[in-house]
Amino acid sequence: MEEERIVSAQRQSEDDPQVEIGLRPRSLHEYIGQEKVKEKLAIYIKAALERNESLDHVLLYGPPGLGKTTLAHIIANELGVSIRVTAGPAIERPGDLAAILTNLGHGDVLFIDEIHRLNHSVEEILYPAMEDNALDIIIGKGPGARTLRLDLPPFTLIGATVRAGLLTSPLRDRFGVVDRLDFYTPAELQQIVTRSASILDVKIEEEGAAIIACASRGTPRVANRLLKRVRDYAQVKAGNVINRVVAEEALKMLQLDEKGLDEIDRRLLIALIEKFEGGPVGLDTLAACISEEPETLEDVYEPYLMQLGLLKRTARGRMVTGEVYTYLNLKPKEGNQQKLW
Repeated sequence: MEEERIVSAQRQSEDDPQVEIGLRPRSLHEYIGQEKVKEKLAIYIKAALERNESLDHVLLYGPPGLGKTTLAHIIANELGVSIRVTAGPAIERPGDLAAILTNLGHGDVLFIDEIHRLNHSVEEILYPAMEDNALDIIIGKGPGARTLRLDLPPFTLIGATVRAGLLTSPLRDRFGVVDRLDFYTPAELQQIVTRSASILDVKIEEEGAAIIACASRGTPRVANRLLKRVRDYAQVKAGNVINRVVAEEALKMLQLDEKGLDEIDRRLLIALIEKFEGGPVGLDTLAACISEEPETLEDVYEPYLMQLGLLKRTARGRMVTGEVYTYLNLKPKEGNQQKLW
């Protein structure tokens, strides 16, 4: 299961919420990476404060674990307002959303994670709330039903999603600020690991932080999780100091290579090579081959493998690249080289 992988970008049961909150930056200045997004948000926030208005509604999208929730809290802190946090699947009925909206203060932030999973009836309540700061409530049933409109204080909705394409056009069009969060560079992740180690009171050398950063799959959540596991190894096996050798040995114990690929990643690539001669192969067929859901394959496995240049999507299906054979120390079959390169 994806949730059980140490390199999963999804939040896991082992991720202590209090530790995560402690590691979370509280201002745009402290937030490492996503420079273009930060620059735009800083301008929008300053302009809203100078006009004494609420910030336009914000949609943040991108792979999991990149800091969408953290950015939402930072936006609220920078605006000096309160934040209410919920998730799309948790809002089951229109009345649930109405209760949340009517309890917001002037300028407050409402953060909805997994906003693409809102059901249609709940989503319709959002439209007038986002556009007109109003809540339309239907009273009664049948011919005698009537609509009551309640005024809401100005507020900022921040939606987060890993699949922006699943949002309906009417909802997506109501966001004034739309930003994509990208994977982090190893240098940025090294800064995050070093900062987190300082907060956790962990002794770490520069080379040790670099090893963890390179194995973190471009994702801060994975970096912090790996740091905690390497810390455990260093405490028991290496005098409580994380250096290059300790980091490498700890990752080897976790069955991760220097790029953060685990056994499941390698199984996917080898299946493409051995069963489909490197591809192309359709998404559903490949997912069935490795006993995984197509959506998980597309949203969780593929982005990082594509970023590494080991996998590519084509009109005919998924294919490995020539880099795979070097990476896995394999030799392409005769007749396959023309197709790969």
